[in-house]
Amino acid sequence: MSKRPSNEEYNAYYEMYVSLVPNGDIRECLAETYKQTIEVLSTVSEERANYRYAPGKWSLKEVLGHITDNERIMSYRLLRIARRDRTPLAGYDQDVLMGGASFDACSLSELVEDYTAVRRATLTLLKGLPEEAWDRRGIVSGNESTVRAWAYILTGHEIYHMNVIQDKYLQG
Repeated sequence: MSKRPSNEEYNAYYEMYVSLVPNGDIRECLAETYKQTIEVLSTVSEERANYRYAPGKWSLKEVLGHITDNERIMSYRLLRIARRDRTPLAGYDQDVLMGGASFDACSLSELVEDYTAVRRATLTLLKGLPEEAWDRRGIVSGNESTVRAWAYILTGHEIYHMNVIQDKYLQG
C-alpha cells in the first residue's frame, strides 16, 4: 500500500502528521518507525526517562505512553472504518487520557513492552487488510476520513513525537 492519502481523505488538522511520513509502503514505514523508536529508546536510562524539559511538560515516559495510547485509538478507528462500520466515532482529549494514566509509575522497559505489543497488533491489522479496504471512509470527530489516512496519521504522529523526544529530551 504505497498510495498517499489525498487532502480530501482527512481533516486538515492532521496534515502536520501526514506530511512527516516518507513515501513508500505505509506498512513498511510503520515497521521502520518502530525500529527507529526502539533504537532511540534503547539509549535512554530510567533516570532520563523521567526527564521533563520544562515545568508542566510530560516526562519522556509519558510521551511514550501517549504515543502508545494514541496508536490504540487510531488503529481502532482504522479497524472500524476498514470493516465498513459507518457509526460516527468520537474524538478524544489527550490531556484527559494522560490525567487517568500513571506512566511515570512504570519502568521504561514496561512501557516499551506495551508499545511493542500495540505496534505488532497494528502491523498485523494492516497486513490483513484487503486492498479495497484502504479507500473505505468513516466519520471521526464529525469529519470523513479513510483507512489509508488513519494509517498515515498514526505513523506521522509517532514521527512527530520522536522528533520532539530527540530535540527536547535527549539533547544535553
